[in-house]
Amino acid sequence: MSFEFSQRAKDLQKRLTAFMEEHIYPNEQRFHDEIERNRWSPTAITEELKTKARAAGLWNLFLPESEYGAGLSNMEYAPLCEIMGRSVMAPEVFNCSAPDTGNMEVLARYGTPEQKERWLKPLLAGEIRSCFAMTEPAVASSDATNIEASIRRDGDEYVINGRKWWSSGAGDPRCKIAIFMGKTDPSAPKHKQQSMILVPMDAPGVKVERLLTVFGYDHAPHGHGEVSYTNVRVPVANMLLGEGRGFEIAQGRLGPGRIHHCMRCIGLAERALESMCRRVMSRVAFGKPISEQGTIRADIAASRMEIEQARLLTLKAAYMMDKVGNKAARTEIAMIKVVAPDITLRVLDRAIQAHGGAGVCQDTFLAGAWAGVRTLRLADGPDEVHTESIARWELQRYEQRKSTSGHDGA
Repeated sequence: MSFEFSQRAKDLQKRLTAFMEEHIYPNEQRFHDEIERNRWSPTAITEELKTKARAAGLWNLFLPESEYGAGLSNMEYAPLCEIMGRSVMAPEVFNCSAPDTGNMEVLARYGTPEQKERWLKPLLAGEIRSCFAMTEPAVASSDATNIEASIRRDGDEYVINGRKWWSSGAGDPRCKIAIFMGKTDPSAPKHKQQSMILVPMDAPGVKVERLLTVFGYDHAPHGHGEVSYTNVRVPVANMLLGEGRGFEIAQGRLGPGRIHHCMRCIGLAERALESMCRRVMSRVAFGKPISEQGTIRADIAASRMEIEQARLLTLKAAYMMDKVGNKAARTEIAMIKVVAPDITLRVLDRAIQAHGGAGVCQDTFLAGAWAGVRTLRLADGPDEVHTESIARWELQRYEQRKSTSGHDGA
């Protein structure tokens, strides 16, 4: 197993890092200022930088299909996603932000030519945005078989009813399409009841009821919507892949999406550690630099060790996805989905502690970053679901070894 990056990946790392230094970091304050002035409108600076990023060839880097994206492998994209993860504004600038990345992958992989022309094309161009309507407030959606929203065939249309929440991106006025998951056949086998369908956000009966906060942050202008769907009618042609194939699509979508979250976490953890080191080297307490305090030095060392471990596990998952496919790499994906947010939260917490009062207010990125990363322990499957899967797969391996060898290997 080699973690040596290709020359193409190395070149893109250099170009992306240079773009971040020249255009992203210097404009982060302007980005936040524009949001404060007009919370639910796209920022002008993001649109300006999107044009620059596209001209620089740093656009749609996440898509492995060369027809639509950069044609990178997961191993090649991993370090680029880490770099983008260092700034909250960066992923959108390069058209590599969730949930659009996952939705574009769904359309690229499963969409009809007509669906691709109407929705994928403007998403790839960064002209519109999208949301993913899966989680429901009335049921434990960590078990997606609980989902109760309905998709009912009526002649040449489907009639959609249900209430979804945590539809991230629904607050953005550019959000024009939702990928909606609901039941088409409640009597079918458990994992064949669900389907996914494209629902325009301006369709009659679609209503954004409210925008949810995350530990007090509303994440404007993106937002996390609670959206009701009341007798919404869409053409039969809006169905993705076919009735009863919602779980199949979900697994194809969530594998890459989960590892993208983890890659961005590593970049954020790196930036937090850098911020902590700068802070403690510039402050004096009890007669000596804070950087000479033993507890602080232990925090710095622990953070470096944990980041390196998380990065290696992330790269292993990316390597496995490339070599044997997402299904065979499911254990590695599940492990890093638990490990990366957990470690990033620990590093952020230490950085917050080192910054004192500055760490919990708007003067640094740390408090907002902590709130965002904490949600990743729930997004795309909570920790408990992934740890249960990891344990089950590990026990299955043990049983297989025992049945093959005739003893337990003790």
